[in-house]
Amino acid sequence: MKNSAVKKKVKLPDTWLIVFGILLIMAILSWIVPSGTYDYEKIDVNGTTRNVVIAGTYHQIDKSETTRTGLLGLFAALYQGCVSASDIIFVILTCAATFGVLVKTGAFHAGIGKVIKKIGSRDLILIPVLMVVFGLGGSVFGMLSEFYGFYPLIVGLMIALGFDAMTGFAVLALGEYIGFMAATLNPYTVAVAQSIAGVELYSGLTFRAICFVVMMGISAAYLLRYAQKVRKNPELSAVYGDDCVHSFDRSQLDSYTFTWRHGLILVDVLVTLVVLMIGLLNLGWGYKELCGLFIIMSAVAAALAGWNPNEYCKQMLAGAKSVLWGCILTGLAKGIVVIMDNAKIMDTVIYSLSSFLQHAPSAISAQLMLIVQTIINFLIPSGSGQAAVTMPIMAPLADALGLTRQVACLTFQFGDGLSNLLWPTCGIVTVCGLGDVRYDRWLKWFGKLFLILLATQMVLIEIAVLTGF
Repeated sequence: MKNSAVKKKVKLPDTWLIVFGILLIMAILSWIVPSGTYDYEKIDVNGTTRNVVIAGTYHQIDKSETTRTGLLGLFAALYQGCVSASDIIFVILTCAATFGVLVKTGAFHAGIGKVIKKIGSRDLILIPVLMVVFGLGGSVFGMLSEFYGFYPLIVGLMIALGFDAMTGFAVLALGEYIGFMAATLNPYTVAVAQSIAGVELYSGLTFRAICFVVMMGISAAYLLRYAQKVRKNPELSAVYGDDCVHSFDRSQLDSYTFTWRHGLILVDVLVTLVVLMIGLLNLGWGYKELCGLFIIMSAVAAALAGWNPNEYCKQMLAGAKSVLWGCILTGLAKGIVVIMDNAKIMDTVIYSLSSFLQHAPSAISAQLMLIVQTIINFLIPSGSGQAAVTMPIMAPLADALGLTRQVACLTFQFGDGLSNLLWPTCGIVTVCGLGDVRYDRWLKWFGKLFLILLATQMVLIEIAVLTGF
């Protein structure tokens, strides 16, 4: 008689516990890792003044001159992180509150119902098409936060089409972040890195365009396979059993008739998003303008729906409540960076990693440079910020390793971009809050794809090395 093996599903700890565990490790390291810093200088990079590392200036600092994190400081880091991430937290609250209002007006239900009737059985094509659209925004213009308002829309749309919240979330998250990573003209990564490294601005465009096509193709194929599987068997969903604030099923759509009020509300949304993109790209707008526009948009939508002011406030508050946990998690993740800054250990880690690369075997030096940049992105979750710190070190290091500076820029671009979808210190925690998808669920779903894309990056980098890119 054969024993039947029961296959147990791997259950990850709650998101809060994962991030807090990393916070605890950083608090311990603040006492162990030597403190140190590079000297920095302010230079003009493509019209923007940036603090750039001066290579060869790393020096240690006595621990007495830094703030190490004790027991109280470990828990106080949540407060410090929330203060440091207050702009992002308010964006999350505003997006959830304002788009919660729009959902309650019924305009999205009615509009999506009309779209579904138009496209019929061809709805699967929306997944790669939307991914490419968002990907081009990230690749060409470096757009990330500009797409924040789309998360409730895309998640709700994909659920209504018979998929799940993870499908909708991944359409946008993979689209914008893979595009940002496989950047062609991204002004925040490609332009800054090449300018600091002394490489001709936007050179190597053809090869980077090929990288975009390859990476986006793999990501779209992976997501399409998952989406088809979930549609056939909803129990295979990575978020099965989780309630999503943006969800509604297809049967709900039948109770909505598209009216002139719905049409005007959707026009209100479209105009707001167009104005926002113009402002962010051309007028130097930031989070405060984004939040202001979204509040105006929701107030106009409520007026068009015929609501009284009390109903508007009630629905705004309900929407904001739905993402409160995500906001706290964002502050907790930011606390990791705060602890490293207080202890002055960030530059020490960067110095150690770059020193390790100096002795790397030439055959795999480019691959190791990619791994190093991926690790550094945990410490510096900013594309332009990471370029300012690492490129003055990595560019001359590439010369010593027999690599071109163009390859050094590519490894930075890949290392910075892909791990944005992985590290809790990066934007993934923020967009998880916006999409109402748990970070631990995302990690479990994305883990395999991350390894596939990382291997693809290594192959593309090796091709770049062999072809003298």
